[in-house]
Parts: sequence; C-alpha cells; structure tokens
Amino acid sequence: QVPPVEAGGGLVKTGDSLRLSCVISGPTDRRFAVGWFRQASGKGRQFVASVEWSDGSPYYTTSVKGRFTISRDNSKNTVFLQMNDLKPEDTAVYSCAVQPTPTEAFASWGQGTQVTVSA
Repeated sequence: QVPPVEAGGGLVKTGDSLRLSCVISGPTDRRFAVGWFRQASGKGRQFVASVEWSDGSPYYTTSVKGRFTISRDNSKNTVFLQMNDLKPEDTAVYSCAVQPTPTEAFASWGQGTQVTVSA
C-alpha cells in the first residue's frame, strides 16, 4: 500500500496554530480509521488522534483534547489535524497511518512532518 503523505508542519510559537494534512491512497474498504501519531526526539511514538473513515468518529489522547481537532474529507482522501494553542511539549514529528480493519494495527506510515513549538 502506498504510504500516506503528510504536510503542514513548521516552526511556530507557543499559542499558535497549525493544520496538518494527510493524503491517503489505497482502497477505502481497507481504511477503517486514520490516525495521527507523534514522536519527539529521543522518545517513542505516541498516539495523538484518530478518525473513523465511515462516520468521522474522532478519538484523542488526553493531552490534546480541546486543542486539536481531527477531521476528514472523503472526497479528497485527506485527513486533517487542526492544532490550536500549541505548546513546546507538542514538538515532534507527526505522522499519519491507516488502520485497515478494527482488529488490525495502524500500518502504512507516512514520512512525517516536523512540528516545532518555541517557548
């Protein structure tokens, strides 16, 4: 499967906003959900948010609830992550991945996009 392609990262200041995008290829019948993950330097990969492709149901890790919003545009095969009120601890490489079915793990990872939040 062709990996997703992320875009939208950058260098911002505390309190700023960014909107990440993730363009997905491949069949929609192997696309139960799309998730955003992040990996800070020297740390493991962390789940950020996911959205179910069929009905748009979102899920968030606690630390981003109320600040980040995940959405999808089915017609464009794109998932967005709107990040508001960014904090230095949000600094990481953000990647998206596809969960093919409810019982499979997220796979087909993109290259990622760097988000850096300065104090």
